[in-house]
Amino acid sequence: MSSSKSIPLTLFFFFFFSLFLHASNAAGPLNHFCFNPENYTASSPFGANLNTLFNLLSIRVPPSGFGVVSSGKSYNKVNGLALCRGDVSTTNCKTCVVDASKELCNRCPYNKGAIIWYDNCLLKYSDTYFFGRIDNQNKFYLWNVNEVENPRAFNPKVKELLSSLSYKASTTTKFYATGDLYLGVQKKLYGLAQCTRDLSSDNCKKCLDGAISELPNCCTGKRGGRVVGGSCNVRFELYPIVGSNA
Repeated sequence: MSSSKSIPLTLFFFFFFSLFLHASNAAGPLNHFCFNPENYTASSPFGANLNTLFNLLSIRVPPSGFGVVSSGKSYNKVNGLALCRGDVSTTNCKTCVVDASKELCNRCPYNKGAIIWYDNCLLKYSDTYFFGRIDNQNKFYLWNVNEVENPRAFNPKVKELLSSLSYKASTTTKFYATGDLYLGVQKKLYGLAQCTRDLSSDNCKKCLDGAISELPNCCTGKRGGRVVGGSCNVRFELYPIVGSNA
């Protein structure tokens, strides 16, 4: 069963303020969930395997921006993945993955399943095997408090742009796409769509299309917004989201 969650208002304001300042990853995570109530002990084999997984992800992910790792066997096995935004440099990707690992340990101590998102990356681990499956459980919304002047005309443009990026992202190797759409003279709408690369192309598009369909839950008539999940995310803004839309 799918569940959706909204971030605390204070974190929401901090997020958008940090965007305007072009804040680095050090600004802190966007959100996190400790989604498995089962715990492990610090000296357990699971804890050791989790530390190994974090180390491996910090090595394997930065060169391509994505990686999956499993560490250990049987009951003590832990599975994890990390994804960096498609335009993030190798250096910043590594920094984000390392920070995400440390922050998850602080925010979800001894939890056997957790996920965290930064603007530059996401990191997820679990004692259950989740690779290749769309994560409909871990999801939240972000939105701009300001509204557009003509929502009736604006909302279809958001859907048009993001739907095109959903197709584009699902048919590219990196499962990542950005683009823009003219709304009038000297005014553009910018969009982004990305999936974790453990998904199939069909499941990537399914995930993105599902995220787009949830935008009315949070972002109707807003000047910017996004649906962020454990397998994919979509975003729109009235200012450039990344340095280049290539």
